[in-house]
Amino acid sequence: MKITAAGLLFIQRIQQALGSRWRNLYYRVIGVKLHGYVWMREIDIPRNFDDIEIESFCALDQGVTLLCSGEPLPQPKIHIGAYTYINRNTFLDATLSLTIGQQCGIGPGCYLTDHDHGLDLALPPLRQPMVSKPTKIGDRVWIGANVTILKGVTIGNDAVVGAGSIVTKDIPEKAIAVGVPAKVIKYRY
Repeated sequence: MKITAAGLLFIQRIQQALGSRWRNLYYRVIGVKLHGYVWMREIDIPRNFDDIEIESFCALDQGVTLLCSGEPLPQPKIHIGAYTYINRNTFLDATLSLTIGQQCGIGPGCYLTDHDHGLDLALPPLRQPMVSKPTKIGDRVWIGANVTILKGVTIGNDAVVGAGSIVTKDIPEKAIAVGVPAKVIKYRY
């Protein structure tokens, strides 16, 4: 029996779909709040499953990590809005509140966080206390590859952040921001 390239591709798609369905079931059972179906490749959620909420029709690609630390809170620490796509090897790291809006596109290799560590000279680096501030990504935001978004930042609806940027301050709605640190270079109209 001869299997064509199209046949192999079909079999691969079936395997991926079954894997995604299995991961949806598994993460629901252990406490992740999934509202509807979420396309999931092999992702990593190492702990604090109850601190994560993902709306329907999202897609999380290979190697995405969702990490929540600290004590549980009444609201989710990571919330991902409907129809958002998070590309390969992106890391979401939250202790307080990291919110991503609806219909966002996040490129590969990004790092988004809502915290960092203190700078007390009397303490070694790993003993520093966490300093947390909510980070919010609006709706329909496009984040390029290898972008870092730091604590306390708000990115407005319909904004674009260029590849390789480091976002340390708020980005207004419809702005296009690039650089290290990211600066607004123009607006979308």
